Amino acid sequence: MKASDLFVKALENEGVEYVFGIPGEENLDFLNSLKGSKIKLILTRHEQGAGFMAATVGRLTGKPGVCLSTLGPGATNLVTPAAYANLGAMPMLMITGQKPIKKSKQGRFQIIDTVDMMRPITKYSKQIVNGNSIPSMTREAFRIAQEERPGAVHLELPEDIAAEECEERIFEVVGYRRPDADDQAITKAVRMIEEAKMPLILIGAGANRKRTSEALRKLIETTQIPYFTTQMGKGVVDARHPQYLGTAALSDNDFLHCAISRADLIINIGHDVIEKPPFFMSDRQKVIHVNFFPAHVDDVYFPQLIVVGDIATSVEHLARHLKEKRTNWDFSYFKRIQDNVKEHLTKYFEDDRFPILPQRVVNIVRKQLPDDGIVTLDNGVYKIWFARSYPCYQPNTLLLDNALATMGAGLASAIAAKMIKPDKKVISICGDGGFMMNSQELETAVRLGLDLTVIVLNDGGYGMIKWKQEGVGFDSFGLDYNNPDFVKYAESYGACSYRPDSVQGFSDTLEKTLNASGVHVIDLAVDYSLNHSILNVLLKEKTCIL
Repeated sequence: MKASDLFVKALENEGVEYVFGIPGEENLDFLNSLKGSKIKLILTRHEQGAGFMAATVGRLTGKPGVCLSTLGPGATNLVTPAAYANLGAMPMLMITGQKPIKKSKQGRFQIIDTVDMMRPITKYSKQIVNGNSIPSMTREAFRIAQEERPGAVHLELPEDIAAEECEERIFEVVGYRRPDADDQAITKAVRMIEEAKMPLILIGAGANRKRTSEALRKLIETTQIPYFTTQMGKGVVDARHPQYLGTAALSDNDFLHCAISRADLIINIGHDVIEKPPFFMSDRQKVIHVNFFPAHVDDVYFPQLIVVGDIATSVEHLARHLKEKRTNWDFSYFKRIQDNVKEHLTKYFEDDRFPILPQRVVNIVRKQLPDDGIVTLDNGVYKIWFARSYPCYQPNTLLLDNALATMGAGLASAIAAKMIKPDKKVISICGDGGFMMNSQELETAVRLGLDLTVIVLNDGGYGMIKWKQEGVGFDSFGLDYNNPDFVKYAESYGACSYRPDSVQGFSDTLEKTLNASGVHVIDLAVDYSLNHSILNVLLKEKTCIL
């Protein structure tokens, strides 16, 4: 059997449905092997888009998404998606090509050490030097990509290895179960929670799994302990739950932090320091770390108890011991903060000024989208408004990146989300800057016949950096640009496009696009003029209610 055929067979054995990417001449054997496979090749317009799509498949399914590139520039274009998946705990396999390794006919043309390049930003990076090792290396790559904290892995398939004959052998996919936490750790955690006066639950990205979501809901309903989330923990428990306080979209000084600073114990379920900190620990505060892996001790995070094991099982054990709300717990202050947070976050929800406020966008999108609808966010200042104010009702319904926090991933992520969840309504929300980094994937979406709505928040500049610039007292400089006509641009790809001129016009347009087939792009003028006064001035000057 040809080695490339064996590789494809090994991928099929792992349950791979899609390979995203752009092949090169060094991948031609692999490409030809894919031709007869049930695996679908999704040709993209840039390797970066392919990587973001594969990472999103991993994020939504728990199984590694797969992307493909050639050597050299194709491989270097996968560096950002590799870091995106690795920091964001999204299982993903990258397959890159390489010139023949047994005999060189082109000197060093296009050759870089891709394996070593990928090593610092992946969990596993290897070159295949013998076709017979493909099945074992593929199985190992998939295992490593999914175990403990998931992430990116990389296999390099040289051109001559892909073409060689080898033995047919496939390794069985063996499931495994994460070990349970130590009984002693659980017992100590229960005692700390019982003795606390004002405990809070923090839900992070690691808890964004179905079993953990169900276990957390039971724990919260049993104990009535209030909870808050990180940006990537939104939706793990329905935001309409009466114990939900909000999302820590900032690290400090938000209204929610009044509750966090008052808590004497924080039960951290699934957050780790790779995600932007939701709060800064103080010596006055105790923290219990519940995760698949130990805590990475940091200046802002030094938990007093570490509970390592399957998160869902650990939460179930806690719920089993904490059978009811204890009389020494006092949540009255948290309830007052809950009302205070809601009042501030919804202040501009009905504001009709145009260009539109990002807070108003949040409210309209939430009203228009079903409970299970999916929003994918690119990276920009609007992400803060969605993180603070957008209530999520189900896990993985707001896909944002708060680990690498890269621009350019939002559209590609939406394409993958729609492919994996074809029955769900999907909206991609991008800034004009982030959109233009990978806007060419509109062609991919149109070619695939997807039903997708893309909202481009247009402010003619890099809004996040302008906000930061103003926050430190610098003059506005160097961050404005000119955009193409997004309506004509989208239409040139075969998408439908709109430019509403009022809040009501946007609302009507969004409703129309969500109920229509095809790819729809909305060029929406946005007003960020309140960013500084709210996020820089108001929050720093706030006084916590008594």
